[in-house]
Amino acid sequence: MVSETKAKVIYRELLKEDLVIIRLVPEGGMPEYKTGQFLTIGVPIPAEKKIVRRAYSIASHAENRDYFEFVIRWVRKPLPGRVTTELFYASVGDEVWLGDPTGTALQISDVLPNGQEDKRRVICVGGGTGIAPFVAFAKHFHDINDKREIIVLHGASYVDELSYKRLFTDLELESERRGRDQWNFRYRAAISRPKEFFNRSWNGHTGRVESFFKPDKKTGLSPVEEMVGEKITPENTIIYICGYQGTIDGVIDSLGPQGFVTEHEKKPDGSFGIKFESYG
Repeated sequence: MVSETKAKVIYRELLKEDLVIIRLVPEGGMPEYKTGQFLTIGVPIPAEKKIVRRAYSIASHAENRDYFEFVIRWVRKPLPGRVTTELFYASVGDEVWLGDPTGTALQISDVLPNGQEDKRRVICVGGGTGIAPFVAFAKHFHDINDKREIIVLHGASYVDELSYKRLFTDLELESERRGRDQWNFRYRAAISRPKEFFNRSWNGHTGRVESFFKPDKKTGLSPVEEMVGEKITPENTIIYICGYQGTIDGVIDSLGPQGFVTEHEKKPDGSFGIKFESYG
C-alpha cells in the first residue's frame, strides 16, 4: 500500500513556458529525508477518475525544514506527461499527494569502504532538470560547512534553462570571497545549441555537459581538469550524475580509462568513483 500525505503548493515560479519551480508543504510537517533523494507527487486526473503519480528529484536539502522544492520540465512531445501537465496548471493553495522520500542512488557518500572519512572532490553533473539533486547538494554542503571541493556542472539546450544559475554563481562568488579553505565551490554550465539565435549571448562552454570530461588532444587534460589544475582520479574525486542515460554513458565512457567505476560495479575493496540516477 502506498504511503502518502496531502501537501499544498505554497510557491510557483514559471522560469519559461515549459520550466517551473514549485514548493510544497506536507500536511502535518516535513518528514525526515536524505539530501539527494526523490519522492512521488500524485495528482487527481479527472478524466481518469484516479490519482496518477510520478517521481521527481528533490531540489531542497534535508536541513531545510520548511518545504520541498522541485524544478520541473513540461515535456509535451510525443505526448505531455499527465502529472507534469497538472502541476503546470496548479496554483498556490492547490493540494497534491506526496509519497515518502526514497532512493539511495544519489545519497552522498561521506565514508570510504575502509571506514575513513571521504574527503574526495565532489563533482555533480546535471543534465536539464537533472540539476535538481545537486541544488540540494550545494545547499547541504554549504549549510553543514563541509570543506570538500564541490563542482556543479549543468548542461542545457538554452541559456534560460539554466534554472539555478544565479544561486550557483552566488555560491561561487562567496567561495572566492571567503577563501577556498572555508568554502570551496565552483559552477560551470554548458549550452548544447550555441548557434541558436536565442543563445547568441552565450560565451561559456559549448556542447553537451559530458564534454567537460573529454581530454584535449594537445594537453591531455579535460576542461574539468584544466579548472582544478590536476588529473582527476578515483582517489581524489567522486562523480555524481543525474540526467538522461546518454549523459551518464558519456561521462562513464570518458572516465572509465582513468579507473573510474560505478557504485554498481565496485572494485574488490568496495571502492567506486561514480554514482548516478537516470530519468530516461
